[in-house]
Amino acid sequence: MKLHGIGVGSMVYGVGYGFARPDFATAEVEAAADGSLTVWSGASELGQGLRTVLCQIAAQEFGTDYQDVRVVSADSEKTPDSGPVSASRSTYVQGNAVLQACRDLKEELRSLAAEMLKADPSTIEFSGGYVFSTTNPENSIAFHILTGQLHARGRRSHGFGWYDNHTEDVDKETSQGDAYSSFAWASQLAEIELDTETGEVTVLRIASATDVGKAINPKLVEGQIEGGAVQGLGFALLEDMKVERGVFKNSHFSTYILPTAADVPPIDPIIVEVPDPKGPYGAKGMAEPATIPTTPAILNAIADACGKWLKSTPAIPENILHLLGVLPDERKEALSIKDIPYPPF
Repeated sequence: MKLHGIGVGSMVYGVGYGFARPDFATAEVEAAADGSLTVWSGASELGQGLRTVLCQIAAQEFGTDYQDVRVVSADSEKTPDSGPVSASRSTYVQGNAVLQACRDLKEELRSLAAEMLKADPSTIEFSGGYVFSTTNPENSIAFHILTGQLHARGRRSHGFGWYDNHTEDVDKETSQGDAYSSFAWASQLAEIELDTETGEVTVLRIASATDVGKAINPKLVEGQIEGGAVQGLGFALLEDMKVERGVFKNSHFSTYILPTAADVPPIDPIIVEVPDPKGPYGAKGMAEPATIPTTPAILNAIADACGKWLKSTPAIPENILHLLGVLPDERKEALSIKDIPYPPF
């Protein structure tokens, strides 16, 4: 018999490290005489698209083409310290540092443009590859001409930015306060099919709604949402670390089973935009938030299908057959919070 079930998983995630540890990033941006820009960032590109996002931030600030920006990253000899790439902090913390570096350099460029255009510096804008005064937009300078003059006149061509995401500690007596400067939210819905004869669980569809603050690059955000859901699916159905005496017994791809393209169901990425007042252009981090709700959604769908709760992962056929009573279950039942002594020391 094949049963169908639908489950929902939701989560809230503190972006960055919060009060627990230092959470800062540093960045530098340089304008060349030909109008090209170089962003110096210590944050690593892991395939998440961070370099693309940092290029977009710089291009947006200076009103130039994305293709005219390059990023030098993760080189301790050349780049400033940006902290680790973890805790969904890179776009939020490193993006803010790059934004500050761009705005630092913009002040120098704005001052020079005001001199050349004989305009009030507060009216100078950057857009479409040109720099102009809002009081007389027809009177403009090409951005590359302005940067060329910046170098010709010996003016400062570098901008520096530093962003601190650290928050004040919560009240230790009441446990109240803002542990993080920003929180991301996500909910996912999973539809599954459960074969009661084989114990196999097949995920038919996942819908994932993720609060990203503001999607700087919607395609990259959709990719993160889809990739996060696939990783969460692996946690739910396949991945199982086997440890004996502190040694992993299945530390190879042949023994530690990961999802492949054949395991991936249709995924509907839903971008929810609620701009964060502190994020770069309102953006938040959203890497882990795209992964966390998937496993609960799938396990809830299994419970919806068969009326029984699986208390441990992965939901491999053997464990499902134990759950259904088809196979005798001699395993120790998973501990609940009530089984853990408090305080634990």
